[in-house]
Amino acid sequence: MDGSPITVHGQSFGLPVRLSELPPHVSRAVLAVEDRNFYHHIGINPLSVARALFINVKEGGVRQGGSTLTQQLAKNLFLSSDRTYKRKIQEFFLALWLEQRFSKDEILTLYLNRVYFGAGAYGVDAASYRYFGKPARKLTLPESAVLAGLLKAPSHYAPDRNPSDAGQRARLVVDAMLDAGFITHEQAENAYRSPVKIGASQFSGAPYFVDEAIAEARQASKGADGDLIIRTTYDPAIQDALEMGMIAGAALAEIDQSIEIAAVVIDGEGSIKAMAGGRDYRVSQFNRATHAHRQPGSAFKPFVFLAALELGWRPEDIIDDAPVTVGKWSPENYKGKYYGEVSLREALARSLNGATVRLQEQVGRGAVRIAAKRMGFHGGLNQGPALALGVDAVTPLDLAAAYAPLVNGGYRIEAHSVERVSLSDGDLIYARKSRYVDAAASPANIDALNDMLASVVGWGTGKAAGLSRYRAHGKTGTTQDNRDAWFAGHAGGLVCVVWVGRDDNKSMGEVTGGGAPAIIWREIMERALAARPPKTVEPPLLAPVEARADASI
Repeated sequence: MDGSPITVHGQSFGLPVRLSELPPHVSRAVLAVEDRNFYHHIGINPLSVARALFINVKEGGVRQGGSTLTQQLAKNLFLSSDRTYKRKIQEFFLALWLEQRFSKDEILTLYLNRVYFGAGAYGVDAASYRYFGKPARKLTLPESAVLAGLLKAPSHYAPDRNPSDAGQRARLVVDAMLDAGFITHEQAENAYRSPVKIGASQFSGAPYFVDEAIAEARQASKGADGDLIIRTTYDPAIQDALEMGMIAGAALAEIDQSIEIAAVVIDGEGSIKAMAGGRDYRVSQFNRATHAHRQPGSAFKPFVFLAALELGWRPEDIIDDAPVTVGKWSPENYKGKYYGEVSLREALARSLNGATVRLQEQVGRGAVRIAAKRMGFHGGLNQGPALALGVDAVTPLDLAAAYAPLVNGGYRIEAHSVERVSLSDGDLIYARKSRYVDAAASPANIDALNDMLASVVGWGTGKAAGLSRYRAHGKTGTTQDNRDAWFAGHAGGLVCVVWVGRDDNKSMGEVTGGGAPAIIWREIMERALAARPPKTVEPPLLAPVEARADASI
């Protein structure tokens, strides 16, 4: 949102670097493991070629290359990676031509600027930024050994994905440098003892958000050919708040490391400000915030109470909280406790199943489905009485979108991460125009529901979500056998949804929506609202919801 780059996807080329600009150990590390005799051959190594030819004839195909660094450069510049005799012969003569045309230092410079180091990084400068967050001219000896070790198998020896094997490979590179006389024993010992710290990539922010934005941009750009500049809704300050809040909240709640967390923050216009689809993107790239469809449980209940408000009920009207049976189905309150006659406010604040189901059956399931759909609840909705208890699966992002009308005065939105897409030369391909989709509920009913949701946090099941400086509104949600736990709510113009659960859908024991999710939500929102204090957003003038005919659900 502020114009700063989040990430660069696709092939990444670093700035061209001269050999004289690099520390000597950078090129020496590469030569030690790729071509120790580089400065002493004519572009090919006859002994290596003979050895490779013998093995290939014995194996009945091209199994070993025997390529010099010059041959590798020839392949990278001019040829495909096919392992055929034709390509090897072409590579042979091109290497001889390169040696006649360029000096050894020029060939080595070309190689270091073109060779692939994995993760889309071509050239030593791009690789240095990718893995260590700094230019190649600042590489240390151990870091140079790690990069040189990558060349054998970039995916396997990537230090951010496989640090153990990358470290062992780097040690072999240092051994080779010592054996070749490129470094002293003292330098080798210092390298062995020096830890290598993987730095933040030059562009490494919010990987879950980036995945979502790229998927959305692909749809918006309609197959446009060329380098794309994608302007997103991402707010780095809120992303920091979300990530730190998740860590702090999980620690305070003392939830097991095997339990996953997903969280998303959007504003009243549907702009996705921050997102985390799991605890650690390096461990799992599956985005639970956008792709994990789980039952919301009682986090769906606000739509039941909205339907009642739209039919004339008020927050202080009375409903009976007692055991209820609909057909053969008899839902129970949490721990079997019932409160008798309660107000709608208390029924929602305490998340009373008996009162909620009884209210739904009085206002009609159709009215509940209409209210939920109008607010933006995606997907099919249950036709049976269990509708009230949130049995229809939804993603955290979709639930956040359905809560967004609560902060913008009652207007349905479309959650989005992309504002505009243009080609690198500035030609515009896509620009988002509409902020709101349609009216979802009247301002009076939105205000009444928000007042009830404030009671959830003030003295109901969501007390752990209370904020120090702002009024919070939200709802807890816990599904059967504690398989999912939610807190969905808003404060200061931001909607935040937190989901906690296991990927295998097994029980989390005693974890409920009023526990870990509410605590994590609080920690996220305290930080987010400190970073971005609230501002008033004026919704557009649309036709009042009462004046429109509702589609059948």
